[in-house]
Amino acid sequence: MYQLRDYQQEAVDKTIHYFQRKRLPAVIVLPTGAGKSLVIAEMAKVATGRVLCLAHVKELVEQNHEKYESYGLRAGIFSAGLNKKEADDKVIFGSIQSVARAEDDFFKDFTLLVIDECHRVSLEADSQYATVIRKLRKENPNLCILGLTATPYRLGLGWIYNHHSDGSLMTNETRFFRQCIYDLSLEYMIENDYLTKPIKVDIPVTCYDFSELVDNHKKYTLKELENLLKKQRRLTPLIIKNIVDITETYNRQGVMIFCSTVKHAKEILDYLPAGDARIVLGDTEANERDQIIQEFKRREFKYLVNVSVLTTGFDAPHVDVIAILRPTESVSLYQQIIGRGLRLDEMKEDCLILDYSGVDHNIYRPQVRDRRPRPESVQVEVECPKCGYMNLFWGIKNHDGEIREHYGRTCRGGLQDEMMDIEPCGYRFRFKICDKCFHQNDISARECESCEHELIDPDSKIKQAKLSKDSHVLQPETITVEEGVDKNFKPYLEIRYYDFNADFLQEIHYLESDEDLRKFDVNFLRSHQRIPELKLGIQSIEDAIREQKSFRMPAFVIGRKKAKEWQITEKIFYEELSH
Repeated sequence: MYQLRDYQQEAVDKTIHYFQRKRLPAVIVLPTGAGKSLVIAEMAKVATGRVLCLAHVKELVEQNHEKYESYGLRAGIFSAGLNKKEADDKVIFGSIQSVARAEDDFFKDFTLLVIDECHRVSLEADSQYATVIRKLRKENPNLCILGLTATPYRLGLGWIYNHHSDGSLMTNETRFFRQCIYDLSLEYMIENDYLTKPIKVDIPVTCYDFSELVDNHKKYTLKELENLLKKQRRLTPLIIKNIVDITETYNRQGVMIFCSTVKHAKEILDYLPAGDARIVLGDTEANERDQIIQEFKRREFKYLVNVSVLTTGFDAPHVDVIAILRPTESVSLYQQIIGRGLRLDEMKEDCLILDYSGVDHNIYRPQVRDRRPRPESVQVEVECPKCGYMNLFWGIKNHDGEIREHYGRTCRGGLQDEMMDIEPCGYRFRFKICDKCFHQNDISARECESCEHELIDPDSKIKQAKLSKDSHVLQPETITVEEGVDKNFKPYLEIRYYDFNADFLQEIHYLESDEDLRKFDVNFLRSHQRIPELKLGIQSIEDAIREQKSFRMPAFVIGRKKAKEWQITEKIFYEELSH
């Protein structure tokens, strides 16, 4: 009988603990090579009823089934691609395509549904996964649904679950999977010698420039990609020569090259050493593909070229070079590609990551949170003053690496009780106050979450102001903070916003009484502080002038004519704008 590793047993224990208390769909995150098949096998073995394990490709169905039966256990396969439709065993490993077309009788008596590579799940009403889940729940409303993945995020969606196992909120948007109940880091696997160390090499030669395709966060077409590669075709021979030089210089055993298109892959093959490279494409015949893969695993050739077909369900432990020659705007795809080289093998100590795409992803901590509000933004850690949770926000650092400003909105921390219920912290670093009930809302809110009063969209405010003769929209380039004196010789704080043409709008604040200080805090400090949770202790005009480096500029300032003077009515900041 097999023996679980400590972390595998912990994942199983936490899953059982969760489903004893809840029936909401949950996720386990295990890096590539962590032994998902073993966790699936243990969950299937201890389940009291029937278990259905789904995957999106036949290779994963077969791999998970073989691993399960290698432990002396019995399971069926339901996959047209594997020419089997076995439906009577306690445990069934199936492809989603085949199971979605199964007869209604197939779906009876299942108590646990396990979905491998669950980040691929689409639950639109007419999707195959939605169809299967609907049929299973019709037979058993208390069905437990467990997803497993190494990459719990999707392009255009972000995180696939709402809450992390530590109680933190990953997204407020509706997700099918409500909670991650176990998350094993890639660092843990590498530090404990369960995976090979990836080494990202600074490429000394050149990179493709895919920025015009990936920077706008929109899907691009194959034609657009082909045209871009055509413009940069002179780079391809230089890049391939660099890959070959590194491979030969460091005596590498196996190289996987991930290409952008079929035409690109065939071009790359022509530049690789003759007889030492093969290619696998989407239309490669199944028998030929299997033969090529087996020859590669036997090390009969060194360079394996592919286009989007060997990112999951493929294991060749001797691979010690991963070359990325395609845009990888999807963080999950990037990590799946890297994962092909992290399996342990006695002949390798590390895996070189040669990224020629120019798209800089973090191997260990992918950036899948809010979109970058400004080009110079980086990820910064910000501690919540209420609960102590260390949030990851976009922000700006100075030359010494200290946080100068951050764009955090709401603390993502939370507390989880014994019943697995989560109470979010909810502390707001920045917020929008409803002008009707004065409730604090997220700065992107379009209606008050308390009274449902409509909150005007900042982009709409700017458009409306630009169309009005009595409004002035200013994009500030500099801000000044100085002392002024009114006609009664009473001092005040004068704040001016200048644009590139030296036009300005100004606001003044008296800071003599406690009431003045409260108004200043609400009307200025609340939105202008670079680090909003800090207590600046401003009690006077002199204090405000001294702390002016702690103030940030708005993206837009809107003024309206009052008598003969302009009065500032709106200030809109970068994180409020749509991108």
